[in-house]
Amino acid sequence: MTRRSCAIYAVGLTCALLLVTGIALFAAQTFRNIMHNRLKKEIVLVEGSRVFESWKTPPPPVYMEFFFFNLTNVNEFLQGAKMEVKQVGPYTYREYRYKENVSMVENGTMVSAYTTKSFVFLRERSVGDPAVDNITTVDIPAWAVMNKVKGSFLKSMMVNALGVDLFSTHTVDDLLWGYEDRLLTSLSATSSDVEKVFGLMHKKNGSNDGEFIYHTGQQDYMDYGLVKTWKGQSKLTFWTSDQSNSINGSDGSAFHPLLNKDERIYIFTPDLCRSIYMEFEKDVEVKGIPAYRFTPPRSVLASKEENPANEGFCVSSKECLGTGLLKVSPCRKGAPVVASFPHFYLADDQYVNAIQGLSPQREHHQTYLDLNPTTGVIVRANKRAQINVLVQKLAGFPKTRGVKDTIIPVMFINESVVIDDASAARVQKLLLISNLVSNFPLIIVGLGVILLLVLVILLVRAHREKSEVKRIVFSKSPHASTSAEEDTSYTPVNKKEKDDPQNGTFIGLAEKADPVA
Repeated sequence: MTRRSCAIYAVGLTCALLLVTGIALFAAQTFRNIMHNRLKKEIVLVEGSRVFESWKTPPPPVYMEFFFFNLTNVNEFLQGAKMEVKQVGPYTYREYRYKENVSMVENGTMVSAYTTKSFVFLRERSVGDPAVDNITTVDIPAWAVMNKVKGSFLKSMMVNALGVDLFSTHTVDDLLWGYEDRLLTSLSATSSDVEKVFGLMHKKNGSNDGEFIYHTGQQDYMDYGLVKTWKGQSKLTFWTSDQSNSINGSDGSAFHPLLNKDERIYIFTPDLCRSIYMEFEKDVEVKGIPAYRFTPPRSVLASKEENPANEGFCVSSKECLGTGLLKVSPCRKGAPVVASFPHFYLADDQYVNAIQGLSPQREHHQTYLDLNPTTGVIVRANKRAQINVLVQKLAGFPKTRGVKDTIIPVMFINESVVIDDASAARVQKLLLISNLVSNFPLIIVGLGVILLLVLVILLVRAHREKSEVKRIVFSKSPHASTSAEEDTSYTPVNKKEKDDPQNGTFIGLAEKADPVA
């Protein structure tokens, strides 16, 4: 066997081995499973893990934008006209959030923490000075008190005697961080559980929402970051059904790796006093990182007629609002506060049409999460929610006589975050390693294909050389040999050459002389 034949056999054998091995490994997803198992072990909430420090102190900057609805025709509204609003904002704050008192519990299978948030005003990202700009809006303390005492004639008379303002004007700072309300101050003199100060974000700067206990994800990667208890409770007590009172999902800061487009992502948010869910919308890319966009569908805040599972969120059968609204008075001390998406996005048209100046748009008012499916890392997010107040005619309060039942928007927030460059680089590196390891069988198959091409080239060359040899052999017939000898031969150039026994240096190549001549 020649060297060429050995080379062909060696290339062919190696090619077959690579192709069979690569295809088998790819079909079995061996390397992909190895990488996924590695991710499941590393993405856990324990000391020393890849994600623990960034979970405690998230590096990407978070911004909180506040938009207010300034009421422009209060007097006309009190006489039956449609309420007119003008959006004012944003007033932007840098939000710093970090987890405190972090400790492992239940033999290290759970982790306990308090998430503290603080806010710093950013003038360059805001439309004005919150200490100066005034906003006319619904007087929430007054409506809260009236709703609480509306069934009692004596209490209603007392509140009327103290004086009630259905609408009021305050600075943005006062509305956000708190001001001493006149009516609440009067009531606090006779009731110790009434607080004098009211603010939409009162006591939320530098504070937390209570203790959370989370699953670490060590026992099951699907449980990574899920809330087990909040303030020591595994279920809420605000609503009228077990399903509505369930605490489902994470707190919005962590999601399990290896996400699937078909799954629902649940988030528990104390601001809404409930869990909500999100569904896959589309593929996106942020700073070169592929991501799945998840967003709350219409069914999350749908009416009980449209989504019977939401019947448990009705405060009572008479206080069950339509699609797009959630009355959160059970966790707001009875105040007629209603939550929605900004500008009543995804809500029934009747709520949008009842207010002049609203224009719901998905681009500006949709809540969404962009999550990298491999790691579960948040690469971009916008949490948008609106605070509204239900105003209506209340028995015992003459000032409400001309009021039509209306959901009046007060303020909406946009809490946004985009992954920072340093974190994005780390995620990209991890994804590169994951892709290389997961696709290693394809690399083996690729090498096998290259060797297959080399094998084909070697076989073609060998076939050509073999054909050439056969052609030469068949072309050498006896007649052809005789003719060749007659055409060309060695002849002595001179006499000396003939006498030279060596016939070496004097040999010349010349045509043989004609014998006839």
